[in-house]
Amino acid sequence: MRKPLVVALCALALAGAGATPAVAAAPSPTGADTTTGTAPATSLTDVVNDTVGAVADTLSGLTAPKAAAVNFAGTVSLSNCSGSVVRMPNSAASDPALVLTNGHCLESGFPAPGQVLTDRASSRTFGLLNASGAKVATLRADRLVYATMTDTDAAIYRLNTTYAQIKSAYGIDPLTLSGSRPAAGTAISVVSGYWKRIYSCSVDGFAYRLKEGDWTWKDSVRYTSACNTIGGTSGSPVVDDATGKVVAVNNTGNENGGRCTVNNPCEVDENGGVTVRQGINYAQQTYPFTACFTTGNRLDLSASGCTVPKP
Repeated sequence: MRKPLVVALCALALAGAGATPAVAAAPSPTGADTTTGTAPATSLTDVVNDTVGAVADTLSGLTAPKAAAVNFAGTVSLSNCSGSVVRMPNSAASDPALVLTNGHCLESGFPAPGQVLTDRASSRTFGLLNASGAKVATLRADRLVYATMTDTDAAIYRLNTTYAQIKSAYGIDPLTLSGSRPAAGTAISVVSGYWKRIYSCSVDGFAYRLKEGDWTWKDSVRYTSACNTIGGTSGSPVVDDATGKVVAVNNTGNENGGRCTVNNPCEVDENGGVTVRQGINYAQQTYPFTACFTTGNRLDLSASGCTVPKP
């Protein structure tokens, strides 16, 4: 599972050692939290997250490749992962905005196999990026709408601001979830808000089952080798280059050839056959979620066509 380690640990060490210059230089939160006219206090967590983001900006700016047709607008950086502000095909501008990332990126830790979380209070923050990858705002959630690592690996947060408010303040539109299953051979971009890096490749095919440790995911997207994603890219939107729509959420890869272990997922076919593809990375399809949200971006797991796991 693609979570950062070294950079976050370095930032935490600096904060713990009393890195006064970093605290003094930390930018004030912006965006939804300031629209009421009162800016929230900057917590130690926010400072650490900003420090991590600043280090990531510096490192990735040296080597980050840029995709021609896809940019960073609407993507977000989390304290430990990547994500994106997303809309459903029928979402309205006045709806509260949603953020998509991985279930294993939850601030509370990995959901257990078979566990589905819905409608939980949350105050998680997200760094909103513009087209060039610069952070322009700190957005804040008020609910964790849905999260699981069963059958898929996804989490969806609801923000305390609308799409229209984000557009008005920053000129940034959300990414739209595609309502269709992607096809093999589709040209895609994996857009990491954490690293400010875009990986370009194609859909190589699909894993009937993808098993990693205690978790199993269904019908996972397998990338061609060019998308050599790393820790911190978890939760990145996988964008169809032709349509600009999100077709999956990046979540894992086989790092060293291990068989079905954590950070070394294996593919399991319909007959139980196991295939290990060292160095190959994967994502979870997102089109099933489009049938599960109704008017006002309200989650309705009983809606017709909603096939995601239920609590």
